[in-house]
Amino acid sequence: MCKQLQIEQELDCIRLDKYLALHTEFSRSRIQQLIDEECIYVNDTIVKANYKLKLKDEIKIKLPEIVETIAKPMKMDLDIVYEDTDLLVINKQKGLVVHPGNGNYDNTLVNGLLYYCKDLSGINGVLRPGIVHRIDKDTSGLLIVCKNDFTHQAIAKQLEEKTCKRKYLALVHGVIPHDYGTIDAPIGRDSKDRQKMTVTQHNSKNAITHFKVIKRYDKYTLVECELLTGRTHQIRVHMQYIKYPIVGDPRYGYKKTLETQGQMLHAYQITFTHPRTNEVMTLEAQPPEIFRKTLAFIEGEI
Repeated sequence: MCKQLQIEQELDCIRLDKYLALHTEFSRSRIQQLIDEECIYVNDTIVKANYKLKLKDEIKIKLPEIVETIAKPMKMDLDIVYEDTDLLVINKQKGLVVHPGNGNYDNTLVNGLLYYCKDLSGINGVLRPGIVHRIDKDTSGLLIVCKNDFTHQAIAKQLEEKTCKRKYLALVHGVIPHDYGTIDAPIGRDSKDRQKMTVTQHNSKNAITHFKVIKRYDKYTLVECELLTGRTHQIRVHMQYIKYPIVGDPRYGYKKTLETQGQMLHAYQITFTHPRTNEVMTLEAQPPEIFRKTLAFIEGEI
């Protein structure tokens, strides 16, 4: 399905996303998602959300086919770090996909959540109930799940305003010489491989990662990374960009690496303000056993 609009009058430097929010039925978040998925064109060219529209510009919105499948409840062991009537905080295991998609509609975290909890926010649709942010399949760690739309909107706003803090532990190749660093480099889809992201100026979004060194080894470094933005594969792409890729990363790491059974990246801490009580909450989860065993191995303890 394709929708078309044409700019018939002079505009005062209005952004594409703002114009579409005013002149279509789509929300700003849905418009941003369509732009990210390269479904919106101006004059048959993919542009960014901040593109300034001009007279006679032609906008095309190519809507993806609607998937009628809905996620089904499936019994699953969930590591619940915190729960109340508004939200859950899950310690997601490595290897678990967060939500259905791309032909994979079973054995995801959402399937397990639907079995465990009957009330989940519906803002992100039938395939992503309760999901306000994600972590990669092969990344373990903390994830907020919202039980109602009030909580979902509040947590989404905290993520947008960067008041929700997310910290990761990562084991990377190489010995980083400086104790602290900030990687400020835009991330977009790789033009040569659509399954990968890369640092690029073309159709990209700003991405900022802070890191600090926790411990140095002979050939590796354990770092803490803090996300200021939430781009797809952000930490993995940024650490590869500065030549310290994550150990065990199958997409951005070295082919020859430690026998780790997966990438050494764990979302160990999350801080947010509870939407109902206004309490600032900080929750933590220790890295999984394979992460701890890998660290023990390179330290010579096993």
